Amino acid sequence: MENKSNKLKAKDFITIGIFAAILFAVEFAFGMLGYIHPYIVAAYVVILPLASAIPMMLFYTKVEKFGMITIVSVLMAIIMFVGGMGYLGAPLIIISGLIADFIAKSGKYKSAKKTVLSFGVFNLWICANYFPILVTADSYRQDLIDGGYSAEYVNNLFAAINVKTIAILVVLAFVFGCIGAVIGKAVVKKHFEKAGIV
Repeated sequence: MENKSNKLKAKDFITIGIFAAILFAVEFAFGMLGYIHPYIVAAYVVILPLASAIPMMLFYTKVEKFGMITIVSVLMAIIMFVGGMGYLGAPLIIISGLIADFIAKSGKYKSAKKTVLSFGVFNLWICANYFPILVTADSYRQDLIDGGYSAEYVNNLFAAINVKTIAILVVLAFVFGCIGAVIGKAVVKKHFEKAGIV
């Protein structure tokens, strides 16, 4: 019989909602910078893990049940879809969250090392932003041009993000997710100690 203490409760969903909103706010704020230069879009894999690290480390101190991290990723997939990214990246976003959840769970949500690794994997969701460029390249290129982007912007975007560079971007998302987690953990050290994460 399932332990009732492992079931998500109202306060857990409130926590999920709050931190999913914060994560989206960070993504949206820095996402706007992508309009300035296409290389900033490619740099999301560095910028977003670092920018979201502190609030997400606070979130991890409140995670004690399986499903909380996964639900955040599901909410992000929905938000990104509604925001116009489409459905192509949704599986990656959700799978990244699910694996991150399993990693954190393997440390009983009390392992600092597993938390760092979990957040590194979680940040692979960022690469979902690149799926339209990779999977529907021709139509996406035309959509950007029709949307008012200059040919120079579009060419630079596709030069930075393509099938040859995606592996590097994935690795960077993971690495800077781990770096961000270490930094965030140091900033909210007292919260980690209070939560018993060692």
